Amino acid sequence: MRELRRHWTPTAVVFLVLAVAGLVGTWTFNALAIVQMRDFIGDLVSSGPAVSSITVDLLIVAIAGSIFIIVEARRLGMRFAWLYIVLSGITAFAFTFPLFLAMRQRRLTARAAGSAAEPR
Repeated sequence: MRELRRHWTPTAVVFLVLAVAGLVGTWTFNALAIVQMRDFIGDLVSSGPAVSSITVDLLIVAIAGSIFIIVEARRLGMRFAWLYIVLSGITAFAFTFPLFLAMRQRRLTARAAGSAAEPR
């Protein structure tokens, strides 16, 4: 059990909590849209300038975050980084990006622990 908890730093836990909040928050409204039989994409782009502004804002952040996920995962040797991006289309980027950050934090902690354990 200690092995499982070893790399969960407070920062990683905060990112994980944000991921869960992103999943629950977005899927609550997604379920509501499904129940109401709304045109999800149509609502995003045609509900006025404020909604369109938020849509563009979040789209640009998601693109930048996706690039960061790929670049950072390669740098750290994290496998299956593409899966976070694919899952964001199925769930929400508000879930997958903090989830990636949590896993990234665990990898950084593991690497730091590994380098500290190496003899000089």
